[in-house]
Amino acid sequence: MGGKWKGLILFALSDGPVRFGELRRAVPGISERILIHQLRELEASGLVHREVYHQVPPKVEYSLTDFGRTLNTAIAPLGEWGEEHLERIEALP
Repeated sequence: MGGKWKGLILFALSDGPVRFGELRRAVPGISERILIHQLRELEASGLVHREVYHQVPPKVEYSLTDFGRTLNTAIAPLGEWGEEHLERIEALP
């Protein structure tokens, strides 16, 4: 669970399945390449499920697995702390 993006990605997936473009907009500042890499790592860890719909145009959705939801529950207090102290955190050098 290392890196600065994985927690934000998990939080963005907490409300249900999300398409790649929506996920990229939900995690501001992340590049497409890094998002793809992080999603692959989260999928390999069993935290995120990738669902491919074979249609035209192609559609891919990402969602939390049951295991991923348990991790989101565990880190929710940390996210609340971050939101509460956001101004101070952003002011750090």
